[in-house]
Amino acid sequence: MKKQVLFIQGGGAGTHDEWDNKLVDSLRRELGPVYDVRYPRMPNEADPSYSIWKAALAEEIAGLDDGAILIGHSLGGTILISALAEAPPSRKLTGVFLIAAPFVGAGGWPSEDIQPMVDLGSRLPSKTPIYLYHGSKDDTAPFAHVDLYEKAIPGAIVHRLHGRNHQLNDDLAEVAAGVRALT
Repeated sequence: MKKQVLFIQGGGAGTHDEWDNKLVDSLRRELGPVYDVRYPRMPNEADPSYSIWKAALAEEIAGLDDGAILIGHSLGGTILISALAEAPPSRKLTGVFLIAAPFVGAGGWPSEDIQPMVDLGSRLPSKTPIYLYHGSKDDTAPFAHVDLYEKAIPGAIVHRLHGRNHQLNDDLAEVAAGVRALT
């Protein structure tokens, strides 16, 4: 049986087909055929809404088996981790990976849609490892946001990737290695 990975795209017009598809292609190449990498199109990507994406995520996660891995890129990662903290899924997760996710709250981005990430670590599914990946040359979500996540999620495994941009230069080799190490 293939190991399930759910990849949640970032927000913005054309992101699914013009940007994050390259990340998913890299992930699929790196992981190989023993993984089922799912890449759903999130609703209204040009103008993401937390409540709408949260509902879509809940539906996608409900369709997974226990032991799935969740990966969120950019705003998709921010929404994913917020949704998991607000309403942990009934499914047992093997791990959650955030790639270049903007932090919402003190020191991070303001949001009228997403609540500040206070006590985030204590609200996440227990015993689910959280991995953070962020490039030092990210011109979308500041590199310092990974530090904010690290403080908000004690015990998170942090990968600061020097010289990598918001799309991690379309190379998810490190993320794939993290996924393989868990499964």
